[in-house]
Amino acid sequence: MNLRHTMTGRRTVTAVAIATGLLLTVAGCGGGGDDDKSPEKGSSSTPSAKEDGSDDEQDAQAPTAGSVLAEVKGENGLTLTVTSAQRDKGGFVTVEGTVVNNTGEAWVPANWLGDEKELAKNGASIAGANLVDQTGKKKYLVLRDTSGQCLCTQFTGGVDEGATAQWYAQFPAPPEATTSVDFQVGSMPPATIELSEDE
Repeated sequence: MNLRHTMTGRRTVTAVAIATGLLLTVAGCGGGGDDDKSPEKGSSSTPSAKEDGSDDEQDAQAPTAGSVLAEVKGENGLTLTVTSAQRDKGGFVTVEGTVVNNTGEAWVPANWLGDEKELAKNGASIAGANLVDQTGKKKYLVLRDTSGQCLCTQFTGGVDEGATAQWYAQFPAPPEATTSVDFQVGSMPPATIELSEDE
């Protein structure tokens, strides 16, 4: 009998503890309802949050004017934009940007590959891009690994009509005294870009 009374007492204590916990949880949720009312009073904060989100979407879709180093148009409706050209302490320059396809059809960058036979295994890519140091009168080609793969973007499947694709290419760094170079690929016009230092 004592064991039964003990078990019943323990069950009662457990039930009371659970009920107390539920009451505290409900009270905590009730407080959240007041929080829901406060944004209504300051409703101006809600639209600004949405505006921030839309700005982020715009940044993801297209580079801001401040980040565009150069933009050139050519090849029947292609637009090439360079958004970054940064020196690295390892002795190379990484150039990044976007290409927008407004040619009226899907675009495969066959002539962006370059003429070298070694580059053929890179497929549709930006492997044929180069930097020209006008001051030093030197041309820099895209870096490659030991198997001949370029350190650059490969446009697998091409770029759909109206689509924007991100790209990058890495080159040997020109001398420190060189602050700007001409970036060129395929039959696109050359784009003069300023080099920035890695921080």
